[in-house]
Formats: sequence, structure tokens, C-alpha cells
Amino acid sequence: MHVRFFCLLLISATAFAVAAEPASPTNAFPGTAWEEAAPQSQGVDDALLREAVALLDRTAGKDGARELAIVRHGRLIWKGPDIDKVHGVWSMTKSFTSTALGLLIDDGKCTLDTRAASVVPELSTNFPDVTLRHFTTMTSGYRAVGDEPKGSYRHGPSGTPFRPATQPLFTPPGSRYAYWDSAMNEFALVLTRIAGEPLDQFFKRRIAEPIGMNSQQWRWGVYASNNGVAINGGSGNGNKHIFISAREMARFGLLFLNQGHWNGRQLISTQWVHQARRVQVAADIPWAQPESEIDGRGCYGFNWWVNGANTNGTRKLPGAPPGTFWGAGANNNRCFVVPEWNVVIVRLGLDGQAPDKVWSDFLAKVGAAVQAGDRAKATTR
Repeated sequence: MHVRFFCLLLISATAFAVAAEPASPTNAFPGTAWEEAAPQSQGVDDALLREAVALLDRTAGKDGARELAIVRHGRLIWKGPDIDKVHGVWSMTKSFTSTALGLLIDDGKCTLDTRAASVVPELSTNFPDVTLRHFTTMTSGYRAVGDEPKGSYRHGPSGTPFRPATQPLFTPPGSRYAYWDSAMNEFALVLTRIAGEPLDQFFKRRIAEPIGMNSQQWRWGVYASNNGVAINGGSGNGNKHIFISAREMARFGLLFLNQGHWNGRQLISTQWVHQARRVQVAADIPWAQPESEIDGRGCYGFNWWVNGANTNGTRKLPGAPPGTFWGAGANNNRCFVVPEWNVVIVRLGLDGQAPDKVWSDFLAKVGAAVQAGDRAKATTR
């Protein structure tokens, strides 16, 4: 037997040896700690879920399923041995940045169509028409000084992202798609100016503390200081990303699963969540930077990936329901939210880049476990 899989089975015995009594299938919200429940108590077939986890362990890189957390109905039904390990999650940071935008729109401080140059005058000369909508959908055309490719890094690697280049990546904004890291860092600067405080402080007060994120298990890297105010990394590059554990990231996913609602409080508007998780980039828009190999056309929302149809008409993750959306970062960091199953799945790691097929096949097996478990519960009623 594969050594890692044998260890995983031993771990899973502990993971499943919780909740001796069946839990209610209604949604729960974690307090200081998550309520843990056996999968079958939440309508998930135990054996099939083990198969799904074993598949991920074999195919998702050397970290396998060690930092895997699976939540159904607000209860933790699977936990790997390292779900409290804290490290950077790269571009998953982008979903936190766009959440700050949603909060600021809720507060009436800006709109999707607010021009960034009205907040950061340095953009007026070469980027006068870029809006917040363009930034959060990767259609801004923003380019910074120093954005020339650095080896295989071809999507906005500038170390000086707050210095606008004289030549945009493309014009007009909104006419093309280009996944671009320096644009997201500039976006963070714009949002910080609107908020009047660093984004990590803003996010902590409005989201992290209300949903109970352990302050020792997450932080947001600072990219630079502007006029004495810290600018957190908006993109996730340059080691200025969100640092977090899988256990705490699952809280963020659960907030979005619950459409911005948390245990009696609406922390971010349902309207924003619905917009953020919908396809916002048309599949037929031109791709400005195909050499980057990061194509969000037909499957990108407001800095969340969406299970929409690619340019070839196929769903990005065929094994997952259409409503699935997720935050994604390099090194196989993922936070999947699946409304059709009432499930949140977080897998973090430091081990490369698995293709979409790995995630699709894993989610298909999780879906089989959910469907079988739901059928079994229905027959016992």
C-alpha cells in the first residue's frame, strides 16, 4: 500500500471519529472552534469521501491532502493533519482584495464604475478611464514600470507596481482580458485610498473578527507604504500575500457560501456575493496576454474563478456543479465553494500547479459522496 495513503487512512480514522450522535443537517457557524461531524451525519458517504481524498492525495502534489478541510452544512467533516499550517496563498489574495471592494461599495464610498484616477491622480495621464470594475475583472489594461517578463513570469511581475507605465497593456479598458499582477497591486492602492486605512485593518474589523478568524493564523503582507499608510499586496506576488491556514480560510469560504451572512449578521451584501461569483468576463473577449497561459475568459468573476464555459464551450471543471466558484493561488492553493452541495473545500499547499483535471476529478468524487449520502439519508426517513 502507498505509504502516504496508509498514513492518510490512519489520519482519517481520527478525522471521522467525531460526532458520535448525528448532527442536524441545518447550517451551523463555528465559534472559536469548528463543530466537527462524521461525514455520514451530514449526508456524505464515508467510504466515497475517503476515495475522493485518496485521489487528491495521489494527484495534487507532494503535500497531497495534508492541508485539506471539507465543510458541509457549516460543520467540519474532514481535516488533514496540517490544516493549522500558516503560509502564503499567492493569488488567492485577489479574492480578499475584491472583498474589500464589495465592502466599500456597500458603504457607498465607491461603485464599480468609479474611475481609479479620481482616487489616484497619477493614473490620469495614461489610464484615465480605468474603473474599479476593470481592475476586479482583469480588463484594466494597467501596466506598471518594470512589467517586462521575468523568465516564465509573464503576467505583471513589476516590483514597482505603483508607478504607471506610459504605455498601457491595451486600450480601451474593458476591451480585452489580461490576468495582471501589478494591476491588482495598483487596485489595492486605490482601495486603500478609498477606505482611508490599510486593507488588512479594514478586512480584520469588517470580516475576519466577525467570522472568528484566529488572528494568530492569518495576516496580510504589506507591499509598500504610501503617504505613511501601509499598502497590502492586492495580487499575492512578491511574498506580499495573505498568509493563512486551511482552517481559517474555510471560514472565509463559509461566509461566501452563506451569501455574506454570518450567524445573524449580514457582513457583506448578498448582491455583492452574487455578482462576485458570476461570470463577469465574456468568453469571446480578446485575450491580451496568451503567453501568460492564465485564461479567465468565460470563467472569471470579481477576482473569483467561476465554473463557467471556456472559449471552447466546455465547463472549466466538468466534475463540479455549474455554481461552483473558488479562490485560487499558485502552489495548489484553492478554496472551493459549492452552493449546490452546501460545501466548502479548502486545500492549501506549497507544491506546484496541478491542472484543472486534478481538481475536476476530485470534485466529481466528492459529488458522488454527497449524492450517495443524501440518497441514503432520504431512504431512512
